[in-house]
Amino acid sequence: MLDVQHYIESGILEEYALGVLSADERAEVERVAQQEPAVGRELAAVISGLDAYAEAHALAPPAGLRERVLEAWENSIRETGPPAAPAAPVTPVVPAPPVAAVPRMSVAPAEPAAPADTEGGAVVRQLPAAADAGRIRWLIAASVALLLISGLGNYLLYSRLKETESSLQVAQAEQSRYAATQQAALNERDQQLAILRNQAFRSVDLKGTPKAPDALARVYYNATTKAVYVDVRNLPELPEGKQYQLWALDNGQPVDAGMLNPATATGDSIQQMKNIASAQAFAVTVEDIGGKPTPTMSTLTVVGNI
Repeated sequence: MLDVQHYIESGILEEYALGVLSADERAEVERVAQQEPAVGRELAAVISGLDAYAEAHALAPPAGLRERVLEAWENSIRETGPPAAPAAPVTPVVPAPPVAAVPRMSVAPAEPAAPADTEGGAVVRQLPAAADAGRIRWLIAASVALLLISGLGNYLLYSRLKETESSLQVAQAEQSRYAATQQAALNERDQQLAILRNQAFRSVDLKGTPKAPDALARVYYNATTKAVYVDVRNLPELPEGKQYQLWALDNGQPVDAGMLNPATATGDSIQQMKNIASAQAFAVTVEDIGGKPTPTMSTLTVVGNI
């Protein structure tokens, strides 16, 4: 099956219009043009375009060419002598340069415009090379390819820009979280420092029991505001599922003062506990996570009197 578009772009129609094909090739082009209307229309357009190009670039002989030729001919006659018996004055005719024949065929091409006659009947035509059409198609294809490459490059740059913006947003969010964490830690340190310097707080050292002789903690108690803070210096590592619980001893009765969070238990921070109305001593025991209403005395770790 004939690929019409490929056949049109092959350049054979331009070669037909320029008259450079053999008789068999010309017959084949005419047969295809008859069978394929698209080929016939393209061939007619090519022939019409060549005619228009020739007409547009036709060159007229320079002015006075006829007179100069006649004068040269008469001078030549004088030098060689008079003619033997001229029967009648002869008017020389300047032959017109041959005009390149443009092939025609019965495919109903567009009616070409008649070339303008110049003085003396001479018409000079300049036909484009057969490769011009192919070169134009190649330039169009190259332009399209460059446009596609440019579009792809712009898309890649846009994607990189979006990725960079996303990374920047993530970095800014991380920086904001870090700054907030540092500010919270700074505020906590300032609060702890204020507690340590407040004369209303009494410090109670809680020392280790025989079960944990190296254990050490400190409680800060404000009898006026009833506020209690605990500062762990050294407590043994807890077993799985256990948590330290602070107790206030008021007249020998244990009062729940709250559970120590993991950060406090490792000595990383000072933790505010439950307010205690009255206390003469404080102690820490090991309890199940969440605590108990009464202490497990066998797990007593540190204890200290006010």
